[in-house]
Amino acid sequence: MAKIDTLFRYLVTSKGSDLHLSEGSMPKVRIHGSVDVIPDQEILTGDSFRDLLGEICDPRAFERYLEGGDLDFAYEMDEDSRFRCNYLKQQFGLAAVFRLIPTEIIPLEKLGVPEVVKEFGHMRAGLVLVTGPTGSGKSTTLAALLDYINTNYSRHIITVEEPIEFVHRNKQSIITQREVPIQTPSFGEGLRAALREDADIVLVGEMRDLETISLALTAAETGLLVFGTLHTNNARKTVDRIIDVFPANQQSQVRTMLAASLRGVVAQLLCKRVDKPGRTAVHEIMFATPAVAAIIREGATQKLNDVITGGKAEGMQFMDESIWSKLREGMISPEEAYMKSIDKNRFKKYLPASSAQLGEASGASPQ
Repeated sequence: MAKIDTLFRYLVTSKGSDLHLSEGSMPKVRIHGSVDVIPDQEILTGDSFRDLLGEICDPRAFERYLEGGDLDFAYEMDEDSRFRCNYLKQQFGLAAVFRLIPTEIIPLEKLGVPEVVKEFGHMRAGLVLVTGPTGSGKSTTLAALLDYINTNYSRHIITVEEPIEFVHRNKQSIITQREVPIQTPSFGEGLRAALREDADIVLVGEMRDLETISLALTAAETGLLVFGTLHTNNARKTVDRIIDVFPANQQSQVRTMLAASLRGVVAQLLCKRVDKPGRTAVHEIMFATPAVAAIIREGATQKLNDVITGGKAEGMQFMDESIWSKLREGMISPEEAYMKSIDKNRFKKYLPASSAQLGEASGASPQ
């Protein structure tokens, strides 16, 4: 057993999500969004901390990390506990952050993801984007969606991830999982190769640069169903981010490509609960309709919010409606609703958290 496993076991038993280790500091864990010191531990220092990190890492990769300063990989402590590992350097020395990856893929229903998201699993081609800040559950939602496809359809699914998080077993589908930079040098190379590997569906773990985004658009246009992630908070920002990555002289062409290939956006945030310990997900959902395509081609993305608000019949949902629903049910606080909302004025009147106003919030109808 590796020495670091003691800290991992504390993370698992405390139902935390992340372990933070940093030279010159005490070990810390994130539990339900808050970061706390692990009791009865010493400050991490020098060679002992270096050995702690090196013990669970491939020696050659660890040498690269010591030279370059960044490293991503996955570590499996036991069959029930798998971790996404990020090694970095900071002003006082070495550091690492570990994210606990659930080994069981939770179905979409149990995640609280709206039923309509399954529609993306029925599609045969196009681009679907699952977005949200770091730690908002994008990977968990995508894993559940892929598992839904794997259970119900015969497809060849290729994932390109850094690192591989959820491990999928073949059910109805064949799933080929490739890790950057071990099985493929980059997201772009993995996506380019997928075009020659008889794929039906490609999951791109992160669309972080122009090459990857350009290849994803091309793959979606040529008949693949492409799932990708971005660190954006809502559908409008997602469309803007995709287009803004390209040089100005290419943006008109990219708008046309995106209008033709985009099938939808699921934006996800996690809100801290007040009714019980934990967090709950809120979602914005946009399906590509002729109106959405026209708005993207025009470059008038400010109109997307109105289309989403008016698209309830098609299964669309505006982020603030999802937040309002959780506030009305008493699951989140007015402060949390205000902080995560797009239209702050809508939630401002509920900020003084008196019982009278909370009662008013739960009884009022959405505006």
